[in-house]
Order: sequence, then structure tokens, then C-alpha cells
Amino acid sequence: MSVAAVTATTEGYLLVLAIMWPVAGILVALVVNGRNIERVAYIVLPIGFAIATAVVMAVAQGGQSQIYVVGGWAPPLGVALRADGISAAMMMTTAMVICATGLFARGEFVQPAEGPEARAPYVFWILLFSIWSALNALVLGSDLFNLYVALELLTFAAVPLVCLKGQKETIEAALRYMLFALIGSVLYLLGAVMIYGLYGTLDIGLLSGRVRAEPATWIAAALMTVGLLAKTALFPLHLWLPPAHAGAPAPGSAILSALVVKGSFFLIVRIWFDAMPGHLSFAAAQLLAALGAGAILVGSVLALRQQRLKLMIAYSTIAQLGYLFFIFPLATGFAAGIVWSGLAWTGSWMQLFSHAFAKAAMFMAAGLIAEALGHDRIADLGGIGRKLPITMFAFALSGLSLIGVPPSGGFVAKWLLLIATINEGQWWWAAVIVVGGLLAGGYIFMVLGRLLADPLSPLVIRGAVSRSRELVALSLAVCAVLLGLVPLQPSDFLRIGR
Repeated sequence: MSVAAVTATTEGYLLVLAIMWPVAGILVALVVNGRNIERVAYIVLPIGFAIATAVVMAVAQGGQSQIYVVGGWAPPLGVALRADGISAAMMMTTAMVICATGLFARGEFVQPAEGPEARAPYVFWILLFSIWSALNALVLGSDLFNLYVALELLTFAAVPLVCLKGQKETIEAALRYMLFALIGSVLYLLGAVMIYGLYGTLDIGLLSGRVRAEPATWIAAALMTVGLLAKTALFPLHLWLPPAHAGAPAPGSAILSALVVKGSFFLIVRIWFDAMPGHLSFAAAQLLAALGAGAILVGSVLALRQQRLKLMIAYSTIAQLGYLFFIFPLATGFAAGIVWSGLAWTGSWMQLFSHAFAKAAMFMAAGLIAEALGHDRIADLGGIGRKLPITMFAFALSGLSLIGVPPSGGFVAKWLLLIATINEGQWWWAAVIVVGGLLAGGYIFMVLGRLLADPLSPLVIRGAVSRSRELVALSLAVCAVLLGLVPLQPSDFLRIGR
């Protein structure tokens, strides 16, 4: 991409709004007192959703990327924001999950009617807005350093969400998360500095035409990739994720698992498919996929062994993230128009979107069960499915998508990946996908069996569960299933801007 080619489009201003609107919510929240922040939230959420919808429509109707040149200075002197098909789809998924989480959190993070203000609800909404802004900046950015800044903003908003309850174990989990995240940040920044020293720019569009196949480039790319893998919690760098996601409050777990870990994966894709197109070697692609396969198998086996529901869901996240990394060996021919690579490209993003909806719904369902019983021990869940049928239905629909049962979005994703693996002659990944689905069925049906089983002792409901919160979880689970209605072919929308 030449400098002259980077020009703002008519709807480019929407990209700035998408980043700055949640920031505006934070600034207003700092002015109003804690009892009014929820009112601010229910203004910010629908307008933010409308902005994301407008970006998707602009990209779809225009058939091209939407671009905003910050300050009128085109790269490499300035910075440009860019929304292509996958960016717009990520923005829409983010908006839907965050808005649903905001509605769900209303029953948990609410100010007491009398007495002093509680700090947790105030902090929660600030962190939610921060994560939203950082994720939008991450998917819209086209400069490696500004992407680093967005990634750090995302991390520093996500870590406090883990320990919002203030318990000892959640603080320890947050510190472990912070340690892995900071190590990943240092490695990424070192790689970005090397890239700038080699090519004199950090703009992804300009790098795509300048990057050369030389040892220094491979070292820089490897540093950035390993750093981002630590933030994504890909096996074997996953040790921080289970305690962090399981210890966070249910709305926090939903955001962390559905969205936050996907941000760093998105950036890995940007590096290898956009900044360095055609430079991903066969060995490197196979290595990334092998780590993904390890995540599927190890994460699934560990999920089967868990005694707590939220921990089981957290290990399931590790397993489901592994499928995303099949994009590297299977979609390398996407730019050349190879049809099977196009299927792998579509299937990988479908896996990301369907997992986001399903996992957010699953963590919400687990949170409601824990509120009702006062615990989330799988062995003692007998009978709760009859008391909370909507919650159980939301968990079941989400689980079916994770397994890959038709007609869910998870089925579409895994089916497209299977077709790509077989037709590209990489059948070994097909075996992993099938085994991963069977293992997922094992831990999902294990929980469903307990939910429907007769209780070992009279069931005591310790807390009332709001029907509206159950419906929020169910709506996200339904979204994961409805994605299965997408045609089984490469999506034209995900090709826009490529």
C-alpha cells in the first residue's frame, strides 16, 4: 500500500466514534456519582451498539475498507484507522457481547438502595467501557506500536476485572495474569522495535510491501508472536487463564473468555496475513497449529477432570482457542484465491464468533447456578436444571455449539475446517478436530447429566435468580446457534479489504 493510497473514506469518522464513545462514557462516569453510573451505562451501550452496526453497514454496502486518517497525516508520518470485513465483524461481536453483559451485570453490580455507595459497581462499569474502547482500537488499528498501546489498555482493564471481588485467590490469579501479560508485552515491543529498525515504518499496509525474508525479520516476528501467544493463553502458555476466568465474577468471566483473549489472536493474524503476507513458512504454520492441537486435547482432558463448573468452562476456553490456530496452515493460500484456504479462513472466524457468544452465555449460566446454590461444584448440581430450566437450556445450547452439533455456529466452523484439512491434504488436523469434538461432548454432557439428575439431598435455593438475566444468557446462546445458518462457503463479507 502506498502512502497516496491511504485516504479517508466518507464514513471513516465512525471509526473514531467507535473508539471514543466508550471513553466519553468513562469521562462522564468520573463526573457523576456512583449511583448514577448505571444510567450512564444504559446510554453508552445502545449508542455504542448503533455505531458498530453503522460500521458494519458501511463496510458491507461500500464493499471496501473504511479508513480514517488521524490528523490528516497519512502513514508513515501519521496513523490511519482501518475497518475491513474481519474488523467490522469483530466490532459487531464485541458490541453484542458487551451490551448483553451490561444487561446481565445489572443484577450483580448494583448500588445498594441505602447506605454508602459500593465501589465494585462503579469500577465494573469503568472497566467495561475501557475494554470496549481498547478492543475497538485493537481491531481498527493499522500501526504496530499503536496496536501495542491498545493491547496494553486492554490488559490493564482486564486484570482488575479478575480480582473485582477482592478475595485472596482472585488477587493471586490477577497477579499471575499480569505477569504473563507483561512478559508478552515486552516480547511484542522488542519485536516491533526490530521491525521499525529494519524497515523504518510500523504501518501494516506499508510493511506488507517492504518486508523481506531475512533472519532479523524472523526473529522480530517470532518475538511478537510468542508475546501474543502468552496473552492469548495458548498451550503451553495457558497457566494463568483457568484461575483468572474461574475466579472473576460471572460478567467478568464472560468478557474475558469471549472477547479479551481474542484480541491478541486477532493481532497475530494481522502480523502474518497483513504485515508479512506470504512469509509464513510451512514449518512455522505447522508449529502454531500443533500448539493449537495441544490446546484442544490438553484443555479438553483437563476440563473433564474439573470438579467446579467455572473451572471446567475455563479449561474449555483453552481447548476452543486451539481451533483458531488452524487458520495458519490451512488459510495460507487465501490471498491467492485457493478455495479451500477460503473455507479455512471463514471457518476460523466463524469459530471465533460462535465461541464468543457460546462461552459468554455459558459463564453467565454458571454464574446464575452459583448464585442459586451458593456453589458451583459439579457433583452437587443435581436437580438445579429443573429449578432453572432457562439457565440449563442456555448452557445446553452453548455446549452444543462448542461440541459442533448441527445446526450451530460451532458446527459450521468445524465443518469448514474439516473440509479444508481434507482437501488440502492435512488430514492430521481433521483427526484432532474430531477428537476435540468428542471430548467436548464428554464434559458438556457430564454437566447436563448432573443438572438433570435427582439431588442427593433436598435442594436449597439460596438466592433468587432473575428471569431477565436468564433470558440474556439464553439470547447469547441462541446467537451462537443462529450463526449456523450462514452458508457453508467462504463469506464475501470476511473478504472485504483483503
